[in-house]
Amino acid sequence: MELRGQPIPSSSRVGRRTLTFETLTVVQNISLIVPGRRSELSARIHALGGEFGLAVDPDAIVHDLSVGERQRVEIIRCLLLAPELLILDEPASVLPPQSVKRLFETLRALQANGMAILFISHKLDEIKELCETATILRLGKVTGRVDPRTQTASDLATIMIGRAIPPSAAAVAHVPGEKRLELTGLNFINDDPFGVSLERVDLAVRSGEIIGIAGISGNGQKELAALISGEIALSHVARDDIRMMGESVGHLGVAERRRRGFASMPEDRLGCGAVPEMSLSDNSLLTAHAQGLAERGFIRRDAEETYTRDCISSFDVRTSGPDAEASALSGGNLQKFIVGRELLLQPRFLLVAQPTWGVDVGAASAIRQRLVAMRNAGTAILVISEEIDELFDICDHLHVLYKEHLTTALATSSTTAEQVGACMMGADGPGGNAAQAVERENHV
Repeated sequence: MELRGQPIPSSSRVGRRTLTFETLTVVQNISLIVPGRRSELSARIHALGGEFGLAVDPDAIVHDLSVGERQRVEIIRCLLLAPELLILDEPASVLPPQSVKRLFETLRALQANGMAILFISHKLDEIKELCETATILRLGKVTGRVDPRTQTASDLATIMIGRAIPPSAAAVAHVPGEKRLELTGLNFINDDPFGVSLERVDLAVRSGEIIGIAGISGNGQKELAALISGEIALSHVARDDIRMMGESVGHLGVAERRRRGFASMPEDRLGCGAVPEMSLSDNSLLTAHAQGLAERGFIRRDAEETYTRDCISSFDVRTSGPDAEASALSGGNLQKFIVGRELLLQPRFLLVAQPTWGVDVGAASAIRQRLVAMRNAGTAILVISEEIDELFDICDHLHVLYKEHLTTALATSSTTAEQVGACMMGADGPGGNAAQAVERENHV
């Protein structure tokens, strides 16, 4: 975000560099720009977070926050400055529908009081609802200036990507197969004072289905993904709490789980999904080495380059070639590369965290279609996303993660986004209670 010529951190999307200092607390970072005593700022952060659904702990170290929580910090910091010009980059991506409504009401009130607002979003419904004029960019060039209120979402999408978005791939009617992931009473006590623990998490993902995890960022998504991927391993005693492909893997690390047919797309693109200083070819090697890219301890450069070129062309990654450094790619193109690298592995079970963050509407549609096609071919897929519309678009069932608990499964065909949003904010209490309330409502 930018404010009257003064640099303010842009929306904290994966892979973007921000001006927050990771070793400082939230309130310390905000105090660098917003005047006032830290105790007073902490109270204002709490109040503003409660008012707009942007809750964040003022004393939390920024390094320990999820991507979505960092975005909340940046929004709060801008609002505390009471600017004349406010530039918001994807501000609603971390909020449930109810909080988005509150945020939009606040933005309209700020506009009525004379504030100028520039709202950047790939969500066309948000643009249509909030904005009076829209400038559309494609590949750095202006492709249209319209009144979004007079356009359909399809019309706007066509102007954005230069072609009509194809319809989503249809689900193939079938009964899901064997369990590829099973969590049974999973407990995790986080030693990090700013982290989130998990309590008695039960979850199953079968072949031929997509299961979604919804929730406001910071409710345990990062911890759950790390436990499933093997970045956090359990003790040998708790090995049965996590099973993949019918085997106990709770005590195993990432490499051993991948050997069993597991693949993962992490939330953090740079640093976790890719090594910034390495070429795309060498980043392919990180997870695809077993695809003939290495033999007897030596890298097969020709195979590595072929695999990378296939990924670049199949997923429309805008880059100079396989030798380009990962850090040279935009966030969206790096996301497409990581998605392509993992999908080309043809995994039996796939974990995806925030699959379409930072990519344009056309690329997002293509990624979702690929996931649905893999589901139709028999892959088991777990999607962790803060995009509720995305979860409803591709998932068969979804759960909501609220604080330490995971709700029971909700069928996307009989649940509304508003009901899921209520669960995300803890309606009727944590854990299964909110989901049970939805189920009761659906059966009335």
